[in-house]
Amino acid sequence: MSDAMTPKQFRDADGTGDWRVVGDGARAVFVTGSFSAGAAFVGAIAQVADTLDHHPDVDLRPTLIAVRLVSRDVGDLSERDAVLARVISAAARELDIVADPSQVQSLQVAIDAVDVDAVRAFWNAVLGYGSVYDADLRDPLDVGPNVWIQQIDAARPERNTIHLDLYVPRDQVEARLAAALAAGGRIANDAFAPDWWTLADPEGNEVDLAPWRDDSDDLD
Repeated sequence: MSDAMTPKQFRDADGTGDWRVVGDGARAVFVTGSFSAGAAFVGAIAQVADTLDHHPDVDLRPTLIAVRLVSRDVGDLSERDAVLARVISAAARELDIVADPSQVQSLQVAIDAVDVDAVRAFWNAVLGYGSVYDADLRDPLDVGPNVWIQQIDAARPERNTIHLDLYVPRDQVEARLAAALAAGGRIANDAFAPDWWTLADPEGNEVDLAPWRDDSDDLD
């Protein structure tokens, strides 16, 4: 029996307040203040992860640590991720390390294509990526952003066919939207708001800003 969780179930679980579900699992950013403090925290995470036999992705930087939780056997979040989130947050508190949810985000590159199979084959080859699901390309090292090949009906020479998908926590999207507009951007399409906004820079390059899935109760 699967122990898969919906984003809403994860968010409502005890001890997950430091975490946000944004696109490809649950993420948290912990401010360590120094590389040595971060290394000690990584050691604590490794110990609890080994004990639970469930391992996160951890990115150690000079003054912070970014952690992603996902259960690859179910292709999404599971009860194991909620347990590990709670234990990691407890370990952070013991080390006087605090989480900063405002820094959580997940980035994806989207490429519009008429012939999805041909375009996907090229980007798989040139990036050394692998296919996931129908048109999602994933870095086998889980370091680079995912690449999504998006089906369109006809070529659109009047616009760039590559854009970014940026997933941020729902409680941060208004601030990020305001900052983008203040920096000279514009809303190119808000027909799907508040699920996502398509923004354009002064030269028309686009990014979809999406507070995706953090309050969803859908396992599909």
